[in-house]
Amino acid sequence: MSSHAHSTSTAPSGWRGLVQDWSGDRAAFKVSWGKTMMWIFLLSDTFIFSCFLTGYMTVRSSTTVPWPNPSHVFSLHVGGVDVPLLLIAIMTFVLITSSGTMALAVNYAYRRDRNTTFWLMLATGLLGACFVGMQAFEWTKLIVDEGIRPWGNPMGAAQFGAVFFMITGFHGLHVSLGVIYLLVVAFKVRRGDYEKRGYQIVEIAGLYWHFVDLVWVFIFALFYLW
Repeated sequence: MSSHAHSTSTAPSGWRGLVQDWSGDRAAFKVSWGKTMMWIFLLSDTFIFSCFLTGYMTVRSSTTVPWPNPSHVFSLHVGGVDVPLLLIAIMTFVLITSSGTMALAVNYAYRRDRNTTFWLMLATGLLGACFVGMQAFEWTKLIVDEGIRPWGNPMGAAQFGAVFFMITGFHGLHVSLGVIYLLVVAFKVRRGDYEKRGYQIVEIAGLYWHFVDLVWVFIFALFYLW
């Protein structure tokens, strides 16, 4: 009876008790706060992209005006010939390649190979920047040459411009922020900031980047192949 009373009296209360309980849960599940928060963020972002893509499919399925042909809208004039989806294929290849370099960066980070990790993350960031640059070129072509606007479209259904610019723009923003995030982490890795704390931050950055790549696969399939 007295031992029970003693253990109760020594148990921390208030904020200290709350912190101890949460710390205990973290230790029990062996998941760091950084990785947990990134998964929560990605889950919330999944809901947002799901709503956007579901809205796009609903609009496209219900419109009474013909939807523009992606092979025609997204073709490039090369050597006097229109090549369907050439730019989109290159963009997809670049982004998928960046996913591979990011996976290698995580692998070398856990080997504590700072130099290789830095160069692989730098390559990933540069590939991401290249993707954003090609997307900017694509937008310029559609707006300037084709006359497509968020509120109108001379090629068919007016809703095309609204959903296209909203969804690809939102994804492009994610890629742009991801490039900045990766470059910051890469230079901190090279400086040796994570030698004592460990390199899990590289894996967390990788989770974000792989998510961005995965979302593009759905956008590619629904916008450019459907």
